[in-house]
Amino acid sequence: MIASLEGRVGSIAPDSLVLVVGGIGYRVFAGSGTLAAAREGQTFKVHTHHLVREDLQALYGFRNTEELGFFTLLITVTGVGPKVALAIVASRAVADLQLAILQGDEAVLTAVSGVGKKLAARVVLELKEKVAAAGTAAGIGTQRGGAAEAETEVVAALQALGYSPGEAREAARSAVSAGEVGADLEDRVKAALRSLRRD
Repeated sequence: MIASLEGRVGSIAPDSLVLVVGGIGYRVFAGSGTLAAAREGQTFKVHTHHLVREDLQALYGFRNTEELGFFTLLITVTGVGPKVALAIVASRAVADLQLAILQGDEAVLTAVSGVGKKLAARVVLELKEKVAAAGTAAGIGTQRGGAAEAETEVVAALQALGYSPGEAREAARSAVSAGEVGADLEDRVKAALRSLRRD
């Protein structure tokens, strides 16, 4: 499994780039933001999702692990393939997308080419369920209670959205210290995502 690539940019196409690593050129599909940051002839690094199927192998590249994590989560949603997931991730900042999904703002998703109303509704429903399930499982697994439990639930929910443990802990701490302990899990996760948007 190829987790990341760093090499010279051999060429850039509208939907992909070729990274030359050790004399081998790897075609990596990427969103507009990632492609705009690449320059032919210069060294470039991407975090990758290596898709392997019976009839296909493909690499999808991202500038950071948050984009990669969210892409990986999106392709678990029924009806969301890698091309649509890549278009969603490339459409705006990851924290903005996640906040919109938790708020049920389907218009943010339907603005993306290839995402209709039914698919947008499914993404919102399934991802909200994943976030809630992760937070609930974390709450059941800890006996600390209060702010500590509230923070653990938010960390688990953010990790379910694709954030690293370190980023999730920092954002959760920010949300809990801002007085969101008494709020329900969804409100605390929204507060954490808002703090991530300011970073």
